[in-house]
Amino acid sequence: GGRAEAPAGSSTRRAMAGAAREKKKPQRYWEGNVSKPEPPQRTDPPDHKKPRRDGGHAEKKSEPGGRDRVSGEVDPFPGAAVVSRERVEKFQRGTKPKEKASGKQVRHRLALQEEKAEAAAKQAARMDLLLLEEPGFLEGDEGEDTCTISQADIAQAVDLAASAKRFDLRLDQFGPYRVSYTRNGRHLLLGGRRGHVAALDWHTKALMCEINVMEAITDLEWLHTETMFAVAQRQWLYVYDNQGVELNCLRRFHKVQRMTFLPYHFLLATASETGFLQYLDISVGKEVATICTKGGRLGVMTQNPTNAIVHLGHSNGTVTLWSPNIKEPLVRMLCHRGAVRAVAVDGSGTYMATSGLDRKLHVYDLRAYRRLHSLLLPTGAGHLDFSQRGLLGAACQEVVQVYKDILVGPSSKPYVCHALPRPAHGLRFCPFEDVLGAGHEEGFASLLVPGAGEPNFDALENNPFRSRKQRQEWEVKALLEKIPSELISLDPGQLGTVDTVSLEQQHQERTERLGYDPQAKGKFSPRRRLKGRDSAGSRLKRKQKVAAEERRAAIRKSLAEKDQASKPKASRAVVPAAQQSALDRFRK
Repeated sequence: GGRAEAPAGSSTRRAMAGAAREKKKPQRYWEGNVSKPEPPQRTDPPDHKKPRRDGGHAEKKSEPGGRDRVSGEVDPFPGAAVVSRERVEKFQRGTKPKEKASGKQVRHRLALQEEKAEAAAKQAARMDLLLLEEPGFLEGDEGEDTCTISQADIAQAVDLAASAKRFDLRLDQFGPYRVSYTRNGRHLLLGGRRGHVAALDWHTKALMCEINVMEAITDLEWLHTETMFAVAQRQWLYVYDNQGVELNCLRRFHKVQRMTFLPYHFLLATASETGFLQYLDISVGKEVATICTKGGRLGVMTQNPTNAIVHLGHSNGTVTLWSPNIKEPLVRMLCHRGAVRAVAVDGSGTYMATSGLDRKLHVYDLRAYRRLHSLLLPTGAGHLDFSQRGLLGAACQEVVQVYKDILVGPSSKPYVCHALPRPAHGLRFCPFEDVLGAGHEEGFASLLVPGAGEPNFDALENNPFRSRKQRQEWEVKALLEKIPSELISLDPGQLGTVDTVSLEQQHQERTERLGYDPQAKGKFSPRRRLKGRDSAGSRLKRKQKVAAEERRAAIRKSLAEKDQASKPKASRAVVPAAQQSALDRFRK
């Protein structure tokens, strides 16, 4: 009957097992510090917000102890950085519509679009802080004019990479030469009058192709990429690739004198010796429009980069503005007393510079088609071109002059001046570079012009350092976003407006066709409410209230019309007896 005792080893094992169960799991460094006090909880009731209709999420408010804490302390500057309104306006495109849309859903969609556009502009303004490159201009010593500084002195003062951009090509056998740069400023195209064509990567001085077409060349132009270019030869227009292989011969384009390429519409505009302006869609190889300008030989041509309007200069001193959709000129301006020699439009599309045989250089405001100021040049300018920063290059025979702040007021002295060995035949600023290319009878000269190019480029639009794969992807995207030629107009802002005249005319025609007005406001019928909240008396009261409001609106309108009709007409000014005439009695 004695009690059995457990062995001593069993109790030790149970104690060890209990200690093992009570032993805590080791804490890892990513699991946080248990000794750290918990952040104070919010006492406010939770804010339950409905999700936005566009699928976005509402902005989260910063909470204590949340992401706004830096090293355990509360962030003193929570939220996004504040951006000034002036910097945001730099990246805004267009203006907000003043008229409100009629439909509720349309208004909601427009509000969402405006919100996205505003957010994109603010984001671009914030990213502008990361752009380290800044434009710089040439500054002389006290009492020294910058036009007296030679190209050798500029090349010696800049770094090695910039000094390598100053060079001369001696090509005295097939000149004079025309010049063309690609939109990203990486490749250069040279064309001699006697048939020599050369395409090269002028950054690395690598020659892409060099051919002789054995025919006179009047002009040449890069197309949408550096893989194709067009050459206007003596008879017809030819298209070549970057290896010099002929891709097409366009016999409908006869005796072309000048060309310009519209990149967003994929249109090649040509001006011929017989006075015809022709447009070629290079994406499908179709001729879009052929316009007889009735202005004789067309040797002066440029484009407005903002609205794709082509400017032509004529021998009677006029400049005409053309669109492929209209057979008549949109605007005709009398700019000079003699023939027009050169025309250039700045990058903003606001100002136009012209030069003529009267040796004058005029600057016009294209918003009002009014002359701002003029300059009298010693020999007149045969070629003009605007840089991305607003500098104006003028080729006066063998002297190349660059003017600064020419859009603000007339300049007494040029900003940079350089003498070529022979008269200039082509003048182009290189995009995104402080370089001015000039073609002459003995070759080509690359001149350094500090402050001419835009220092920062958009890599998704024009990337000078893009690879072959990036170029192919950009080309596909550009073709998908191609703008139809029917949308070319003087005011691109008209595309976002409503043509009220046509809308009213369509409404009137529909009313006459149906015999009644489909948009007329019908008789008010009160809506039945829920069960227990509706009665015949309440519906009658609502009906009488709406009828009374309509009567009051009609009475206000009639009273306003009576007041307008009862206003006395402006009395005729009394003329003193000394200034009266015998014919005053016949005035009404």
